[in-house]
Amino acid sequence: MKLLAAWALAALVPASSLPSGITAVIHKPQYAHSSWYLLVSDLQTSKPIYERNSNRLAFTGSVRKLFSVGLALDALGANHRFVTPVYRRGSDLILVASGDLTLGGRRTPNGSIAVTDFDHNDANNLGTAILTPQDPLTGLNQLAVQVREAGIRRVTGDVIVDDRLFQPYRVPNGNLLVTPVIVNENLIDVWVTPGSPGRPAHVDWRPKTPAFTVRASVRTVPAGQAAQIQLSNDGDVTCIGSASCAGTISGTIPIGYKAPLSASATLVRTFRIEDPASFARIAFIAALKRVGVAVSAKPVARNASGNLPAPNSYVPRARVASYVSPPYADYAKLILKISLNLGANLSLSLFGLTHGERTITGSLAAEKTVLVRTMGIAPGDVDFPTNGSGSPDSRAAARATVQMLLKMSRGSNAAAYRSALPILGVDGSLSQTGRALPSRGHVYAKTGTTLENGNLKAQVLAGYIDAKSGRRLAFALYVNDAGAMRSIEDVTNVFDDEAQIVNAVYESN
Repeated sequence: MKLLAAWALAALVPASSLPSGITAVIHKPQYAHSSWYLLVSDLQTSKPIYERNSNRLAFTGSVRKLFSVGLALDALGANHRFVTPVYRRGSDLILVASGDLTLGGRRTPNGSIAVTDFDHNDANNLGTAILTPQDPLTGLNQLAVQVREAGIRRVTGDVIVDDRLFQPYRVPNGNLLVTPVIVNENLIDVWVTPGSPGRPAHVDWRPKTPAFTVRASVRTVPAGQAAQIQLSNDGDVTCIGSASCAGTISGTIPIGYKAPLSASATLVRTFRIEDPASFARIAFIAALKRVGVAVSAKPVARNASGNLPAPNSYVPRARVASYVSPPYADYAKLILKISLNLGANLSLSLFGLTHGERTITGSLAAEKTVLVRTMGIAPGDVDFPTNGSGSPDSRAAARATVQMLLKMSRGSNAAAYRSALPILGVDGSLSQTGRALPSRGHVYAKTGTTLENGNLKAQVLAGYIDAKSGRRLAFALYVNDAGAMRSIEDVTNVFDDEAQIVNAVYESN
């Protein structure tokens, strides 16, 4: 008998009827015009347990990151570390970008990566963030110290950042720019706390470099009023390299301010750097100056990438410094716990490099090949046309997502993959969801949300369940077209409904 692919075999096995705890949610009046997709399978046998529309393509939102990060984990290895070197080349000093997502900016004393439940990458969208305490310039500062220790006291030429590892590109979700060099995830963090009524609020920012300055015009207003905050140029910073590059934060903040979701007393917003290589160059020159290394070149200027030597022409004896990252498994945890779009797209590019691809188009093609040939996913069950992070156009059948989860659970990186997922009611993007449910702490799952013109295009949850009986499961749960969302609380209500469905699976197995 000819063997069937895993996806085809699963389609032939009848699944049990859905428990009432699931049907009670999907038949709510608010979902009358929504589409639900579900597959729950036994982790050991791969046998389907519950199924609804599992063979149909649906929008994934950020659950798409399960694919991009999973393949990067397998291609790079959980223990892979990024090495960012600095070379002396004639009279120039060249920092060669390696695709290090944090460049030391989140590194804790024990060498791991700091993560908060409300990350600064979501500050402008969610209206809340809790900043990690680490200095975003840590990696550049350590490189500068090593340069001095190598005996260099003056750079008579230029300082240049080599960002040719892969071809930078933009993705549709927020027009995000993905580049090989990254400092503070290419963000400027700004935090605001109230002062006295009618007086200016307290405003500060990081990282502080000669590249960019924040101008503040935020006034404190009486308690009970809503915070009204605006960023100049919608938060985009396009002036890096000019001597007067600055952004303005303006508006009002009330006494007793509490951020949505986190209830933090500090308001956080971010500016996004649109020229990361030039920003890194300026910040690195400033770091060199702090340790006593003089640079003759203009300290605030655009990165002179046109003056770089031929790629791969660097020789080991010319290396004067290097920064070594934490293992990629820690980056996978950062990306999946907080749904970091930049990290997922960077992971896709790093995966592509292992297949000789330096463009986003080539990386997507290589990914599709591996998903089909290695992961056993049906070719028509995934459609990832533009990016590695999900929104707005990534689609996958629920059975494709479960197949990915099953395959990863049997590989050498299974533990790193599972531990990178948010835990229901405990941490990451699921920290505030399902905290009172019996399944709290027993569900490890990636969340995905896509909002389009105020409508919830997709709300998705997929991962692993350690069921009440001890049975271990893989699942994918999607709802598409869930209707108009008037506030972030409306979105969290849909999250809660999906948590109820997952809890029903936990309880019934």
